[in-house]
Amino acid sequence: MADPISVAPGVTIPAAALEARQVRASGPGGQNVNKVASRVELLVDAALIEGLDAGALARLLALAGRRRAADGRLRLVAQESRDRHRNLETARKRARDLVARALLVPVRRRPTRPSRGAREARLREKVRGSRQKAARRPVGADE
Repeated sequence: MADPISVAPGVTIPAAALEARQVRASGPGGQNVNKVASRVELLVDAALIEGLDAGALARLLALAGRRRAADGRLRLVAQESRDRHRNLETARKRARDLVARALLVPVRRRPTRPSRGAREARLREKVRGSRQKAARRPVGADE
């Protein structure tokens, strides 16, 4: 478990920020299910991730959502495989992907207004629809 996770140039999850626990997985597994702890819980201390600025850290904590543990660490679980090592690699990949998503600064929306031509076209379409519906009404229905 001593390997750090490289996310991007300058951004690394050090080994000190990682803690892996093996627990028994739920679901089918045959005779081994009660003997082998193949589910992996990877705990990542977000405060120890190197190279994250304050904005990226805030985005990471927001993206984590319910994966945040009570002590503030991120809790990533993998139990897809019956192999503990494969589940550990899956959890490490999820941690890397989550931090990488937090590094992306969202593009700020610039409010725009419809052009004059677009407004006029919308109004023309409304008038056309109104005339079409009026033509469907029986004669003398206005009275």
